[in-house]
Amino acid sequence: MPFVAAIRRAAIGAILALLATSALADDPGRAAIASPHQAATAAAQQVLQQGGNAFDAAVAISAALAVVEPYGSGLGGGGFFLLRESGDTPRYAFLDARERAPAAARADMYLKDGKVQPGLSINGPLAAAIPGLPQALADLAASHGRLPLKDSLAPAIRLANQGFAVDRIYRDRATMRLNALRDDAESARLFLAANEVPALGTVIRQPELAVTLQGLAVHGRDGFYRGPLARRLVDGVRQAGGIWTLDDLAGYRTAWREPLRYPLAEQRELISSPPPSAGGIALAQSLAMLQRLPWQSAEPVQRSHYVIEVLRRAYRDRGLLGDPDYVGNPINRLLARHYLTGLADSIDVRQATPSSALPPSPAWREGDHTTHFSVIDAQGNAVSATLSVNLPFGAAFSVPGTGLVLNNEMDDFAADPGGSNSYGLAGSQANAVAAGKRPLSSMSPTFIESPGQFASFGTPGGSRIPSMVLLSVMGFLEGRPVAEWPATPRYHHQYLPDVVEHEPGTFSARQKTELEERGYRLRDVGRQYGNQQVLYWDKAGGTMEAASDPRGVGQATVVD
Repeated sequence: MPFVAAIRRAAIGAILALLATSALADDPGRAAIASPHQAATAAAQQVLQQGGNAFDAAVAISAALAVVEPYGSGLGGGGFFLLRESGDTPRYAFLDARERAPAAARADMYLKDGKVQPGLSINGPLAAAIPGLPQALADLAASHGRLPLKDSLAPAIRLANQGFAVDRIYRDRATMRLNALRDDAESARLFLAANEVPALGTVIRQPELAVTLQGLAVHGRDGFYRGPLARRLVDGVRQAGGIWTLDDLAGYRTAWREPLRYPLAEQRELISSPPPSAGGIALAQSLAMLQRLPWQSAEPVQRSHYVIEVLRRAYRDRGLLGDPDYVGNPINRLLARHYLTGLADSIDVRQATPSSALPPSPAWREGDHTTHFSVIDAQGNAVSATLSVNLPFGAAFSVPGTGLVLNNEMDDFAADPGGSNSYGLAGSQANAVAAGKRPLSSMSPTFIESPGQFASFGTPGGSRIPSMVLLSVMGFLEGRPVAEWPATPRYHHQYLPDVVEHEPGTFSARQKTELEERGYRLRDVGRQYGNQQVLYWDKAGGTMEAASDPRGVGQATVVD
């Protein structure tokens, strides 16, 4: 009997071990958060501790960032949410909360005598598209959350009332947009101190924003897109020269889309953003081309050569893309194996390919400052989200009495399909202004998943987003420490202009010389850029890690 009992105990132990291993593959048992601000990370922790899941935490983070990062995102903007729903077979979803052009928008609205008037699509209410973030928060809570929307918004409401301290990132962004903020009395009141950039440590309180958040918490989407707040928003915009209507707000809807999925080597799969993001396609194309090149064994200059050339080719195709509700996107052709093989094979191993030597492509345009976060809960649900108001502090126009600074995402459209936007990026017919249309974007919240691993990536940075995410993904593919992924020195090529942009110190003097000898023009942008937030789950080893970009002031944490 003792022998039989021992056999039984051994058998039960083996079964339990097998079940534990199986559960581990789908259930990390720990949560992880990586966000660009410690207040947002704290908000997510509070919600998770109250029994919320990753989707509730995403609502809490987004709302908290709307308070502490008015220069990067907010209720007056929009964004993309990439979702992972845990299970024996994970399910993925993509919530498109990109802003939409007002119904009165038209293709020539920023032209005068045939010439673009750039200020109109950058500063003031005419630059603002209809915001999508409030609807997205309501949608996430209703469709995927465990907690009521009001519980997930509570940390942000407290934060808006109590205030937050100005940090170096806030000062940097406010300095960039100081003149525009000064030109709008309400923005100056909310975000400046005596018409100057606030000193470090200055406490910014936003009671009007707290009331706006409270209306969303109590009434859901109708607390923003209908009723008294909607009337106040429309009145404020129109009195200042904008074209919003109550119907524009009432008619706004987010869109649930199928994420872009692309198989990689070693049973890995890229899950990323579909149009109206161009970023996911650029990432898939770049990784597919790199798989045909010996980049992992290449010395640094040769590796940079490969990366620059795949980015050149991937960005060339961007001008073909636009809002899928308005234009056809040739995704199958752009991701076809034979097409990508041909692109990879066209790369000269030693010399730069001049962009002018490639077949011409429709031109495109882009915006810049955004924010990003990643979160995964103890059940394996995850969110990677990139949010934006476009330029720092958006249109630098705030609607009096609401606490809301509006986006200037209309500048992401092709105001002049033959010209360019504030970032020197040319436009295309696929991305021309049209009523109700969503502008093209590079925002690229991204997952990579395999049977044994899961990783989440994303960053702000406008047109440079896909190149930044690519460099971090390469760190993951090489097995480098997680903390190194967002810290990787950055460089970028986007087809046109035919220039390699890079952070200070990315290349040594010798490497610069070698790259120039290969035919590259280099441009030091004079500052660090991006603010990446990443997660890593080793399913087999049962470990969870998170990392926040050292360029920012964010906080990454793993929570038991």
